[in-house]
Amino acid sequence: MTGATFDFAAAHVLVTGGTSGIGYAIARAFHDAGATATVTGTRSDASDYDVDLSPFAYRRCRMTETAEIESVAASMDALDVLVNNAGQNLPGGRSEYEPEVFEEAVTVNLFGAFRMASALRGLLAASTFDGGASVVNLASMSSFFGVEIVPGYGAAKAGIVQTTKTLAIAWAKHGIRVNAVAPGVVETAMTAPMMKIEKLTAPLLARTPLGRFATPEEVAPAVLFLASPQARYITGHTLAVDGGFSVAG
Repeated sequence: MTGATFDFAAAHVLVTGGTSGIGYAIARAFHDAGATATVTGTRSDASDYDVDLSPFAYRRCRMTETAEIESVAASMDALDVLVNNAGQNLPGGRSEYEPEVFEEAVTVNLFGAFRMASALRGLLAASTFDGGASVVNLASMSSFFGVEIVPGYGAAKAGIVQTTKTLAIAWAKHGIRVNAVAPGVVETAMTAPMMKIEKLTAPLLARTPLGRFATPEEVAPAVLFLASPQARYITGHTLAVDGGFSVAG
């Protein structure tokens, strides 16, 4: 049995935070489907990363820096799909219960995504991609459930779900669909520290009907589907990719 395939030939895609984890898997999947993909990261140059970014154009963009977001948007000549993936929790290892750290977490995960989408709305509206242009935001199970250790991240991800709904309504007239994907726990560099703490992982696994955590490659197809012509009548939706976590008692 083969996996689902998508055709994004001639499509231009921007994946923020596309240098590792879920973002990298999404960018690779779009590239493999024929898209011209651009990724953003926080380092000065693509060569500063230990993964192969040669299939992509690279732009430096720290989501706390408005000027860098605007610079990325200005550098794009065309765009059919924006994937707002860039995110961070516990920035710098600091507690999100500190007000300034809470604010930074919200800025990175929510304000930055909104600024990027707003800056690129004109290019997206000019897209002639079959099914319309798309914004796909990365939400989280923390959009729906309280996660004590990351109050700022959780607040931001809850905001992503609501922003997705609002922009879907507001931008439909521009031919832009706006959806989100909400992964459960995914094995990435960001979650690696918690993977070593059974006290944290055991309850999550116990609640997950599929009995394991996801890989980045299992999240990427959901993003491609929502951006594809096959999803042309879907907008404002948040798709859970969580192994059943959200429906378990």
